[in-house]
Amino acid sequence: MGKSNFDIRLKNHYKLYVLLKDKIVFESELQKNGIKYYYDIDEQPLIDSGIRYFLLDSDRKIVDKILTSNSIIATIESLPITDYKDNKKMMKVFLLFILVIVAIILIIDFLK
Repeated sequence: MGKSNFDIRLKNHYKLYVLLKDKIVFESELQKNGIKYYYDIDEQPLIDSGIRYFLLDSDRKIVDKILTSNSIIATIESLPITDYKDNKKMMKVFLLFILVIVAIILIIDFLK
């Protein structure tokens, strides 16, 4: 459905970036609500900041409800935002890794 709605780009639209991890849920909710959208990953060299969706201005309120009710983090083109929950998880893994390394060093030092 997404690629077949190229004409959205010719109407009053806005661009919304959704993280790759939320793509399936987001598209499923758009389809459930009958919202037309367009995306083309081939036009995006990098999808680090999310997949770019073209949505009609008239559907903005419904799309906002979808984002809020599904805890989907999305941005518009001029306001890049990262997923802070993912950053927190990575920081915890990094700290755990550092603690394990320090513990191993202390154990080796103690055995000498």
